Amino acid sequence: MEEKETFRASTTREGFAVLGVAIRREPLIFALSTLGSVLFAVLTVADAWVLGWATDHVVIPAFTDGEIGIGLLWAVVGLFTGVALLRAVGIVARRLGAGLMQYRMQAHTRRAVTRQYLALPLSWHQRHPTGQLLSNAYSDVEAAWGPIAPLPMALGTVVMMVIAVVQMLLADVVMAGVGLLVFPAVVGANLVYQRLSSPLMTKAQGLRAELSEIAHESFDGATVVKTLGREAEETERFRLKAHELRDVVTRAGRVRAVFDPVLAALPNLGVLVVLAVGVSRVLSGATDAGDVVTVAYLLTIVAFPIRAIGWLLGEFPRSVVGFRRTRAVLRATGSMPYGDRELPASTRGAHLEVEGVGYAYEDAEPVLGEVTFDVEPGRTVAVVGPTASGKSTLTSLLARLLDPDRGRVLLDGTDVRELRRGALAGALALVPQTAFMFDDTVRGNITLGADVPDDEVWAALRTAQADGFVAALPHGLDTQLGERGTSLSGGQRQRVSLARALVRRPRLLVLDDATSAVDPEVEARILASLRDAGAETTLVVVAYRKATIGLADEVVHLDGGRVVDRGTHAELLRRNPDYARLVNAYEDDVDGAERHVEERA
Repeated sequence: MEEKETFRASTTREGFAVLGVAIRREPLIFALSTLGSVLFAVLTVADAWVLGWATDHVVIPAFTDGEIGIGLLWAVVGLFTGVALLRAVGIVARRLGAGLMQYRMQAHTRRAVTRQYLALPLSWHQRHPTGQLLSNAYSDVEAAWGPIAPLPMALGTVVMMVIAVVQMLLADVVMAGVGLLVFPAVVGANLVYQRLSSPLMTKAQGLRAELSEIAHESFDGATVVKTLGREAEETERFRLKAHELRDVVTRAGRVRAVFDPVLAALPNLGVLVVLAVGVSRVLSGATDAGDVVTVAYLLTIVAFPIRAIGWLLGEFPRSVVGFRRTRAVLRATGSMPYGDRELPASTRGAHLEVEGVGYAYEDAEPVLGEVTFDVEPGRTVAVVGPTASGKSTLTSLLARLLDPDRGRVLLDGTDVRELRRGALAGALALVPQTAFMFDDTVRGNITLGADVPDDEVWAALRTAQADGFVAALPHGLDTQLGERGTSLSGGQRQRVSLARALVRRPRLLVLDDATSAVDPEVEARILASLRDAGAETTLVVVAYRKATIGLADEVVHLDGGRVVDRGTHAELLRRNPDYARLVNAYEDDVDGAERHVEERA
């Protein structure tokens, strides 16, 4: 019990702190909505005064005298109409301000989270599931600023409560005292509701994020799920988490379903007691009928602020959880800083130097250690090595998707960490093994929004040996490729991805086994076209096939995260048995697979 009370108090305190952040950021909008809420509150209480005045000066005299004065009747109509119109103005200002403030805070936080995603290094993203990142940017942000909507109303109703209590005491102290006995009951009911609902709402918010992660994983791995016949298992995994979320939300709904009627009934019971006491006091001449009506009406008003504050507090559990999750993203460290240096203007290939580079993923053994080599401008180097030797990690370091733990990567003598943002992207292009296509046209996937003439797009496609199949598509460059380029084969996607890099005319082109899905004959034509079309481009190729390696000016042999040998392909074949065994084994596997297919045919 003590732990639950501490949790509730902590949640309430943090919830008000979250609201403080919003108020400090949007003070003018908050002031507008609060003033509107206060206007509404004051005029709601004024309704009680108008009702009491009308009872004493219009209703009772009408029963006594048998007639109603036209002037008094118009005065009552005017008072009620004026109060209603001004109260409507207050409602509009309150709701407009609260909505505007809430949506502005959500938009600001989403932009901040997105900017942080872009600033954080790839190593941070590798530790966080995509579903969680989507949940942080959407549902967590929405939950964090949920209490803003009821905040102005809650503040306005506090003013309403103070004015109403004072007016009740001025009307009749005895009836006010009797009526205000309902306060402890309403407050107690709210405390019990908060204590029961807070843990449930917090758990529900966490389950929403977990459900989002499972859904994203299932969609992202749809090919694996379908080809291995795991649809039923994935559906069951999603079902179990969805049912767990459903059960928690249902329990929270049951709690609210019990306490909402209780909170609504308590003020009505208080009104009945006040009316009973009031009738006896009117009969004894201790008070007027108008005072009884005023106190009874004010009592219903006094209960509303307590419920409004309860609605505000009810949003705090989800808000605090959402704010904590988004704040964890915004406070994440490991950003990738940039310098202010520029690369020298040049149309020739870049000079690449890798000096003593080492890298280890978090909580893992080093993938690379003391890697050193250089590539002269315009030359082609093939990086060859067995699986897990660090080849793909090396390409990520060259493109500065990762920063080395030690050592440095230099382009034209400049450490890439000292370059301004965008400078490296203007000189280097990386084509990964897995080609990602956007749900866009062929042209859109190649230019990515850049203003590139179609003739340059076709030139890049020709170099990538992709112009033939693109021209055969229904609408050529304007053909929609679908999500992830599902309308293309793996080899076609790789060639479009290569054209995307080539159209930017990079001075350093890094291919991470980027033609693995292309048959050897087409791959040979692509590499030959690369040399003919961009003789000045420096080329680093992660390769396995002899034909690819044979086109390189030099080979860097990686093994165990280190450079174990360098030289031409022929030299390494003669003097390095491990290298010869590696490249020959791959070629033998390919030849064997082709013979097997031919025999079966």
